[in-house]
Amino acid sequence: MNKIGDSELILNADGSVYHLHLKPENIAENIIVVGDQGRVEMVSKYFDKIEFKVQSREFVTHTGTFNGKRVTALSTGIGTDNIDIVMNELDAAVNIDLVNRVPKTTHTALNVVRIGTSGALQGDIPVDSFVLSTHGLGMDGLLNFYDVDSINDVALEQAFIAHTNWNKRFNHPYFVEGSQELINKLAPGKHLGITATACGFYGPQGRVLRLPLQMNDLNEKLTSFNYNGQRITNFEMETSALFGLGKLLGHNTATVCTIVANRIRKEFSKDYKTSVDALIQNVLHTLIT
Repeated sequence: MNKIGDSELILNADGSVYHLHLKPENIAENIIVVGDQGRVEMVSKYFDKIEFKVQSREFVTHTGTFNGKRVTALSTGIGTDNIDIVMNELDAAVNIDLVNRVPKTTHTALNVVRIGTSGALQGDIPVDSFVLSTHGLGMDGLLNFYDVDSINDVALEQAFIAHTNWNKRFNHPYFVEGSQELINKLAPGKHLGITATACGFYGPQGRVLRLPLQMNDLNEKLTSFNYNGQRITNFEMETSALFGLGKLLGHNTATVCTIVANRIRKEFSKDYKTSVDALIQNVLHTLIT
């Protein structure tokens, strides 16, 4: 088996993966990822104990135990480009022999659950409620650089392109389903639906400050899309890459977001930090059983 080159699998002097600064022993099989590095401590404060901490750039990791079981909390920063780093390096740490630079003969499947904040695209989803993603709708383009034919929901993709009259200047959209096992486990008490993943916060999510948009009715078309009862519930910036890379690499992934804004009602949460904290506790108690 050919070794993976130094320029492709970059390691630090201590043998840890390049951006995350993690070694295999630093990572639990149950991982909670958050965008904001400040939220890592919001998760780990509920751990029984913290055995390991590291920070590299925006990537903060705390690994410890919750109810006696090992768990990792990790910040990804914003956007699918960072998810590309996080998922590839987590997988490398557990599924590549970092000393000999070859894939391991046995595969380790991680459970990676994203806890995030999001904007609702449906009027009946109130602020401070929780949305569990059944699929990620990728409008970001990242997964198009990988071989995604085996995981892309082509029927959803084609229906979406036809419904929106998709602008050819935009990235080609794709749909990837989350882990059904994790969805079943996390579903109680949450709204379920397709999560649209954008490549930016302003124009790509239909916000207008001083710049005109290519597609002024994008949000309306997202809201009105319905395919066999499946609708687009919310907007954020990470889920499509998380689900896509997770499936390609053989990991279980899920996203649960607290709704901080309702784009239809033009409402914003008055106390979203309390809502985020409630979601963290909910996911910890549901995931780590």
